[in-house]
Amino acid sequence: MLNNKVIIVTGGAGLLGRVFIKAIVENGGIGIIADINKENGKKTMQELKNETGSNGIDFVHLDITSNKSINNMIESLLRKYHKIDALVNNAYPRNNNYGRKFESVTFEDFCDNVNSHLGGYFLTSQQMALYFKNQGYGNIINIASIYGVIAPRFEIYEGTSMTSPVEYSVIKSALIQLTKYMAKYLKGTNIRVNAISPGGIFDNQPDMFLKNYSRLSLSKGMLRTEDLKGTILFLLSDESTYVNGQNIVIDDGFSL
Repeated sequence: MLNNKVIIVTGGAGLLGRVFIKAIVENGGIGIIADINKENGKKTMQELKNETGSNGIDFVHLDITSNKSINNMIESLLRKYHKIDALVNNAYPRNNNYGRKFESVTFEDFCDNVNSHLGGYFLTSQQMALYFKNQGYGNIINIASIYGVIAPRFEIYEGTSMTSPVEYSVIKSALIQLTKYMAKYLKGTNIRVNAISPGGIFDNQPDMFLKNYSRLSLSKGMLRTEDLKGTILFLLSDESTYVNGQNIVIDDGFSL
């Protein structure tokens, strides 16, 4: 299905990233774990090699907020693989104060989190687009969120210490617009840019949150990471050649 496509997944050692990498190699691609955490990235690479029995998994250190780091990654991958077919912007950078309620977020923390997450996706996409233009083709997929499409359902956080950070909605809604902007701007370059907006993904959240969340879903409740595999594989494959500038929502009807 992916025919030896070389695919970078930023944040590839994270909750979603490792599932994406595994799906890529199980479907004939070469999965590149691009992560800022060297120790965790290399550990994840070895674990996934053991799980899949595939050597088509690699690790490269990447700081998505550093132009030098991004270009070092591109150069090292070209030396080894002589091409890069796709980029999945999946990293989730945030500072230690991330997750506070609206009235407790400082201006400095707001800017810091928006700059690292949204700014990092912009910078990585910009530099990869320059490479893709020279290559003659490319594919960029941004991981956004339903909270980039709708306002947060604050009622699902009642009875818990959780909230939906204001930075998250700002970042994810901007990512969807960045996706459309880039797709249109890159017209005629054979580079496509799409986004995936998942609903909430299970990660051992409190029982009260899970109950509140499930009341707004149509059948499943929270997604499992594996529920995104089909869509990511579709967008990475040649089956989606003419899908461009789109935001695909996967949320079991939560946003209805």
